[in-house]
Amino acid sequence: MILLFDIGNTHTHLGLADGERVLKQADISTLAWFGGGAAALVKKFVGRNKITGAILCSVVPRATPFVYKTVRVLWQLDTLELNAKTIRGVGIDYPKPASIGGDRLANAVAAKFYFGGPVVVVGFGTAVAFDIVNTQGNYIGGIIAPGLAAMTDYLHEKTALLPRIKIREIESAVGKSTEEAMLIGAVHGYRGLIRELIGELKRELGAKKLPVIATGGYAKLIAAKMPEIKKVEPLLTLEGLRLTWQAAHGQR
Repeated sequence: MILLFDIGNTHTHLGLADGERVLKQADISTLAWFGGGAAALVKKFVGRNKITGAILCSVVPRATPFVYKTVRVLWQLDTLELNAKTIRGVGIDYPKPASIGGDRLANAVAAKFYFGGPVVVVGFGTAVAFDIVNTQGNYIGGIIAPGLAAMTDYLHEKTALLPRIKIREIESAVGKSTEEAMLIGAVHGYRGLIRELIGELKRELGAKKLPVIATGGYAKLIAAKMPEIKKVEPLLTLEGLRLTWQAAHGQR
């Protein structure tokens, strides 16, 4: 089994994979790496499975050494980190490759492998991130906007009367309460944002057809009423890690 780590700002997404797919997934708090409890959580997640390899991507550099140490102590293995130097299956046409987040590269690897190029990934995490692979199969850049929860939490924290809300579907375009008004701005507003940006990308890439793959926490909700989004793939980042590990070890 290959152990996968996608270290995000809020959560670390764990995965177990074989040679064909991601078989198991769970989330732990990224803060657990600094509190000393993450290793036990990872060990519990793995259970009795035999680990033969490990790979990570990280947007929290302070947490990365803790993952290396955990894998080395528990399974006596080295961990591969996905970055601009280790990526397989996707080229990079970008001024500063080292500045690209490993999670974004993992998304690009999986999207290119399954859908070809050009292709766009929209990741709904702490930020909403677009990542673009062109017709030649190269990662060429992306777009970053505040995430849904980040936006609504900010409104709550910076205003006296706006509540903290739980993101959910809302049918009306006219809010009859403060909560409804915020939900419309968040859900309908983000659909509008994404729709407009997809249109701009089609024009810039000269692509009449541009597959858009959504992943991350709010992907299913936002994609539900957006025919522009071809598919929702919750495990896309972990799948990109799996594909990279296999390519690095000559297994695909």
